[in-house]
Amino acid sequence: MSSIALWRRLLAEFLGTMLLVTAVVGSGIMATTLSPDDVGLQLLENSIATAFALAALILTFGPVSGAHFNPVVTAADWFLNRQITIRDLFGYAGAQTAGAIAGSVLANLMFDLAPVTFSAKERAAGNLWLGEVVATAGLLLLIFALGRSGKSALAPAAVGAYIGAAYWFTSSTSFANPAVTIGRAFTDTFAGIAPGSVPGFIAFQIVGLLVGAGLLPALYPRAPQTADDIVVEHPATTT
Repeated sequence: MSSIALWRRLLAEFLGTMLLVTAVVGSGIMATTLSPDDVGLQLLENSIATAFALAALILTFGPVSGAHFNPVVTAADWFLNRQITIRDLFGYAGAQTAGAIAGSVLANLMFDLAPVTFSAKERAAGNLWLGEVVATAGLLLLIFALGRSGKSALAPAAVGAYIGAAYWFTSSTSFANPAVTIGRAFTDTFAGIAPGSVPGFIAFQIVGLLVGAGLLPALYPRAPQTADDIVVEHPATTT
């Protein structure tokens, strides 16, 4: 990836994260419109759309930027593989966060809502924070295990499947992404999160980063031989 101009990679990260959040928020709005009286069905519709969109976005932007769409994935890539610089790390995180906010604004506009409607949905509880640790650590283990086992080509399907499943097996519905968490505060819809709940989610996503980054060398002690072996997400996400 270092051979590709940084501005191209940042543009890919911005667009990919924007479209990921648009998929998360937009499908949530559509789900509540089509299934107003069934929250379980709403979550099913939202998770399926997100999983498929994430897989497609990884295929689209992966060759340009690695398709991180997620600051914790970028941070783990820097720490574990040293294939990107500190400058890249902060650049990616900024582009991902800006893209996530733009994604919520775009989804709001597509469904004829005000561009910014800050969420009133409180998501602050210990069980939800634990869910974010599990979701984030599992996501990182999957991504980097694929890279270290030479199965990078499976990343789009595998990461999409993991996020789709994690919607259901984690109490927090698997945000697992600081940028996406910030972006989802800008919409008072099904996928939203109250601004006051954002710091707690991000703090425990960082805990998940530390857990995942700590477990990976124990499970896969050998680093990839080339940059092409490194797999990096989404996901956002991520939702």
